[in-house]
Amino acid sequence: MPENDPHNGGALSFDLTDQPWIPVLRSNGRADELSLREVFEQAGDLRRIAGDLPTQEFALVRLLLAVAHDALEGPQDIDGWAQLWEEPQCFAAVDSYLDVNRERFDLLDGQVPFFQTAGLQTAKGEVFSLNRIVADVPNNEPFFSARLPTVDRLTFAEAARWVVHAHAYDTSGIKTGVEGDARAKGGKVYPLGVGWAGNLGGVFVEGATLRETLLLNLVAADTGDTQIDGDDAPAWRRPPCGPGGAERAPTGVRDLYTWQTRRLRLHFDATGVHGVVLGYGDPLSARNRQHREPMTAWRRSQAQEKKLRTSPVYLPREHVPERSAWRGIASLVASQPVASSSAEAPAFRQPAVLEWVARLVTEGELERGFFIRARLIGAKYGTQQSVIDEIVDDQVSMAVVLLHQHDRRYAEQAIAAVGDADLAVNALGDLATNLARAAGTETEGPRATARDLAYGLLESPYRSWLAHLAEADDPYPRRTQWQRQVYTLIDALGERLMAQAGDGAWQGRVVAVKKGAEWLNSALAGKWFRSALRKGLGQAGSSDNSPDSVPAPDSTPKAPA
Repeated sequence: MPENDPHNGGALSFDLTDQPWIPVLRSNGRADELSLREVFEQAGDLRRIAGDLPTQEFALVRLLLAVAHDALEGPQDIDGWAQLWEEPQCFAAVDSYLDVNRERFDLLDGQVPFFQTAGLQTAKGEVFSLNRIVADVPNNEPFFSARLPTVDRLTFAEAARWVVHAHAYDTSGIKTGVEGDARAKGGKVYPLGVGWAGNLGGVFVEGATLRETLLLNLVAADTGDTQIDGDDAPAWRRPPCGPGGAERAPTGVRDLYTWQTRRLRLHFDATGVHGVVLGYGDPLSARNRQHREPMTAWRRSQAQEKKLRTSPVYLPREHVPERSAWRGIASLVASQPVASSSAEAPAFRQPAVLEWVARLVTEGELERGFFIRARLIGAKYGTQQSVIDEIVDDQVSMAVVLLHQHDRRYAEQAIAAVGDADLAVNALGDLATNLARAAGTETEGPRATARDLAYGLLESPYRSWLAHLAEADDPYPRRTQWQRQVYTLIDALGERLMAQAGDGAWQGRVVAVKKGAEWLNSALAGKWFRSALRKGLGQAGSSDNSPDSVPAPDSTPKAPA
């Protein structure tokens, strides 16, 4: 509940250092809300942050990391981190730090409200619906709303969380101009992009407790080519933001984790928040920020390199909602992607936070069997980034030996095992295509459906296989076991597709192939399918001398002209 602040003429106050507002899940499974101070004091007894949305969790974790980095003044190197890891009260310094910076953590302060701009207003004095900052209420789409038809009020705790989320993930689009913003034209500011975290394919590392999670993501300043300036500071240690925005380069992780992409001001009374003024803040291009931002993978952009006539140009590698995280394991555990020549920059870069964990296991600070989850969280925007269409929340559980920089055997087998799955799924997709051709029906729908079924069938077994991979002294036999499992599962799914193909596919028809024509029916399609499985999965299937071992054609049959 808000309090009357005696130091501010009795005005309302909601002190985020002492008032509960951060949702957490305790190790015993109980949900709770804690203040900033309590989160750090009890981090060892908490499982994780549990936001209203996964993107809110990501934004709050970054906020906590900014506090930790600043309060602990580091860590500067791996030795400093190791001391924190061994010290049960490693976050003790946060308590006094919050005391020193307390005035900047008051959500309702009249002069320096937390993550807001005091006195922010439009020329007409308008106050807008809270829908503008609550991301589970898409603008103009109340049918999909979790809070039909509008958000009339928020508690102060809820509002604080959505303020943090707005800076991280607010949509783009035309926004109302505020007084003092030189970018306003005709009372409007035209699109300047989404909140900073909205550009990212967000990645962070989860341990068994929130304490472990915070420490594992506390990247030391001397990690790889990470750049953290000596004057790096979070938003609350910088001058208060006025209307409009300032173009500048980020100074490091503390700055980026609290980047003020928006200008906003909450409107409230004694019982809660009932409105908001929201405008654009500090713009920031995502181009070539890989030395500053550790919580995303990066990809080279040929289009940008051609446009800017410079190379390399890296952009954040965003998550694809349709693609499960396990299928992209290479982007998480492949530390140095192979370039086409020794002088060329790699096509992809691993998230620096995973490079940091790789360093911890390589230098012996973490046991090889220490278990982590790589959490992947991101937003997919639609209609010129003016709405959030989908939110990605996925994870890959693994032992840190997969990140070991000098022992790549486990990572190589984990990546190759995904290749095994891809090969088997492609074989099944070809089977579905051939069955459709044999029946004389369209092929794209059956092929896509078969591939989706196959990936869905393999997901749980792969995750289980990966979770136990580090238990083996030699990962190669485990790979062979996985290939056998893939063969068994996909072969059975192929049998089912053939049984469901119907009389038309069983009877077959003449189709064109690369070397002429072939009478294709379900029996021949099945033989090609099993041959492809055996060829791709080595000895996982039965012997290549099997009667069913009929070579597949040079290409998938095409319908006759």
